[in-house]
Amino acid sequence: MTLALVTVGTGTVAPSATRTGPAHWVERGDVRLLMDCGAGATHRLAKCGLAWERVSHVALSHFHPDHFGELPALLFALRHATKREEPLVIVGPAGTVRLVKGLAEGFGDWLLDPGYPIGILDLQAGEPFPLSPDVMLDVHPTPHTPESVALGVTAPEGRIVYTGDTGPSDDLAAWAKGCDLLLAECSLPDGQGVEGHLTPDGVGRLAALSGAARLVLTHLYPPTETVDVRAAVARRYRGPVAVAADGDRFEVTR
Repeated sequence: MTLALVTVGTGTVAPSATRTGPAHWVERGDVRLLMDCGAGATHRLAKCGLAWERVSHVALSHFHPDHFGELPALLFALRHATKREEPLVIVGPAGTVRLVKGLAEGFGDWLLDPGYPIGILDLQAGEPFPLSPDVMLDVHPTPHTPESVALGVTAPEGRIVYTGDTGPSDDLAAWAKGCDLLLAECSLPDGQGVEGHLTPDGVGRLAALSGAARLVLTHLYPPTETVDVRAAVARRYRGPVAVAADGDRFEVTR
């Protein structure tokens, strides 16, 4: 069996002709996990040929709208464009339950009772959550917003770590230690960085400290398209580096 990652949306809040909002699909067996659900995710899932109508879990990294704003649209599509009977589980950092209930106040009660079973859960660091008997999801705080977390998916084939949005963090590197694939934000070129985000130098340092087997870059603002971010990262990190595009597929096997 394969632990697969598809970088559905590799962009940011900044509109882009080629990159939709943050959204990443992890699949293994019956687990079909969507990590973040940014603008354009629902239609991009279909364009990527993914079984969006069979999504089993949605995991949020934090509550900036570019990372969760399409969640109501996904729930609406599952309600009206499918004959779904399987449960959907929505998880995320502390405050996720409150967030979804707040969305229901604006969108309507259907969001909490969409015609198929739905579960919502706040995750806590140090308390792994089973996605299936063989696949676990865990979280770790990141320096971005008070609730922000990185997401880790562990299966017999290996471990994928998604940083979500983060600033530099040695604690995050230690938590991601030895991961098989590090999916890391690389928001802006070196010299243009802002607090709470990473530039290529910071990404390279994070990947090197974690000892990640390979690195995939995402959350790319338009200025990163004008520089060789892969070469910049390589000054710190010696492993393989991919600059993800929407729809790219990566596999983890052992």
